Amino acid sequence: MCGVTVIQVEFKLFASLMSYLPAGAKDHAVRVEMPEGSTVYDLMDKYQVPREQAHLVVCNGLFVPPSKRDNHSLKDGDSIALWPPVAGG
Repeated sequence: MCGVTVIQVEFKLFASLMSYLPAGAKDHAVRVEMPEGSTVYDLMDKYQVPREQAHLVVCNGLFVPPSKRDNHSLKDGDSIALWPPVAGG
């Protein structure tokens, strides 16, 4: 990404979302680069994670509600974890 400041974040996907992990992932996590100022939805869109499938989104251990995912800017070193909806009884 020439001319663009790049940050690194840890991207973790669990359960059925693990199929969206990019190459180089180990277990359920991978470090990825994003342009500075990217949001949670920018990260999800880059790796084609369906927004409706990310039921629980956590940034550094804190829940990010759907209404904040389009403007929650990622910081260098952040850890983003996503879980799908849970089914069962």
